[in-house]
Amino acid sequence: MSGRLLKKVLKEHEESKLQNHHNDEEEEEDDEDEEQLGGSRNRSSINPFDLLNDGDEDPESEKEAEIYDEEEKKKDEEADTVQPPSSKNKSKNKKKKKTKESRSNVVVKSETTFDETLEALSLGTNSNQEEVQETKPSSSSSSSRPVLEIDPKYLNLENELRRMYGSKVVRSLESSTQAGAGGGPSRQVRGGRRGGVHHITKTVLITPMENWARWDRSFSMEFLETKDGYNYFRYTHSSSYEQAQRAFQAAQNLHDLNGVASVLINNPYHIDSLITMADYFKFAGDHQMSADAIGKCLYGLERAWHPMFTPFNGTSRLKYSHDANKPFFTALFAHMRNMDRRGCHRSALEVCKLLLSLDTDNPVGALFCVDYFALRAEEYAWLEEFSEEYQSENSLWLFPNFSYSLAIARVYLEKTEEASLDSSKSSSLDLMMQALKLHPTVLKKLVDKVPLKDQAWGKMLKHYYFRSDQSKNPSLDHLISIYVERNYLIWRLPDVQKLLKSAAELVIKQLDEKESDAEDFLSVKEEAFPAKHNEYSHLSIHDFSDTVPTLPPDNLQNFVADPRMGGGGGGHHQQQQAPPVRDVANRNPLAVFLESMLPWVNLGEGDDDGDHQPDNNG
Repeated sequence: MSGRLLKKVLKEHEESKLQNHHNDEEEEEDDEDEEQLGGSRNRSSINPFDLLNDGDEDPESEKEAEIYDEEEKKKDEEADTVQPPSSKNKSKNKKKKKTKESRSNVVVKSETTFDETLEALSLGTNSNQEEVQETKPSSSSSSSRPVLEIDPKYLNLENELRRMYGSKVVRSLESSTQAGAGGGPSRQVRGGRRGGVHHITKTVLITPMENWARWDRSFSMEFLETKDGYNYFRYTHSSSYEQAQRAFQAAQNLHDLNGVASVLINNPYHIDSLITMADYFKFAGDHQMSADAIGKCLYGLERAWHPMFTPFNGTSRLKYSHDANKPFFTALFAHMRNMDRRGCHRSALEVCKLLLSLDTDNPVGALFCVDYFALRAEEYAWLEEFSEEYQSENSLWLFPNFSYSLAIARVYLEKTEEASLDSSKSSSLDLMMQALKLHPTVLKKLVDKVPLKDQAWGKMLKHYYFRSDQSKNPSLDHLISIYVERNYLIWRLPDVQKLLKSAAELVIKQLDEKESDAEDFLSVKEEAFPAKHNEYSHLSIHDFSDTVPTLPPDNLQNFVADPRMGGGGGGHHQQQQAPPVRDVANRNPLAVFLESMLPWVNLGEGDDDGDHQPDNNG
């Protein structure tokens, strides 16, 4: 009851002040009235829904807000242009408006004064607001969002190439590439059934070539749900795309790469077929054609994005568990490797961050190469920030790649922060010693892979702690193999080798004095990585390697059934029979031409050269 009485007293007090100052307010000049009316008009034109959308980068909502503001401005302009003929009526109307505004201002002022008074009396009227403020962080994204925010300008491979080599060199390379692919600035592109010229839409992930086919809209993306502040999406296929998918699967079952090429003739953006052809060109040694096929994948996948899909600010999720989403991860991972092969490590880092942002379950192993790209891009401070803020089941420093990469990052940060070095952070030497104690088997693998030929390394490897290269933990051994295969080039730097050598010598000295330290780190490893089975067996070490094995045509004929056979996984396909002779009569000339380029295709002219091939049934 005290609150109601206080409110009543305040209102009566404000109304009395209104009556006392009413005559003075009506005698104000007209120009001041116009200024105040203009100010109130500006306030009324503010879209209150902008406060709800603050922080959202949804382009659709921004467009709606802009349209709303434009309509309000037009209404105000039309109201200003309509003027009454009598100046007396105008002055009266202004006085009436002034009176209404002054009264409304007094009401607002009284409510504000009432709230302030209650707050001073500690009556707790703002408790609801405090509760709302406390619940906001729960609906917002997790603490890992800032470090995974992606800068689109770094996603474009050509931008980084221009920074490294200059625009002239990049333009000359692009023109030669397009000329080799049959395009070029002078060649117009046929698009659609009418044979008209079409223009390729620009995208963020990839720079499309002018000779690419028109986007056929054979698949799209649908919105699934909003959960914990994240929007979840999934790719969907049209009936024509599903028909092409069945044709692809039939060709895959027959190990028929020509059938895959035929699918692309009628469906130029069939993702599985493009990925298969990209893998074939990669194993055949044609990396440019492989990169072009992956680029077409990403172009089509980006054109199919939902209007609400905003992957660069960390609020959109694309779960790998949906089969339709898996090709996007495969294409992004291959695109990241192509960037690394061309030395564009900053762009590769952004793509890796995108992979981690889309699905935090790390389905393709982006977490085990993000440290490599950060070191190569000299993003040392970001790597430390990422390791501290990224949410994972285990602390990131427990993984082999992060335990060693954080020590290397600290080496270069110490050189730039000598004057203002944070004493609360461990030194690079301490971090390297901790990494060696936690994952000692890395040392022997590095000595063999880098290689490190100094005699001092041989003496260190004779110590019982560094003697073996196997930890008898399947998951940990697999991650260590991935790390060494991915990061061994970094260990060729003299500063890094010097740090590793100093840390290894100190670790040996400490273990000789106190062997219990080894048992402590062993218990930490066993708790973080249970030695039951290999939890990361789905990650191929070959996918993290810089070396790409080239296969002879006799082995490539089975490539469609097992594209990973280059890594040693296709031995059970070696006994498949060669494909029968193909009849070229009444067939598409373009399809026959594409088949003739494949070295193992038998079109009937090579029957005499079959000494090593088994007899064909038909």
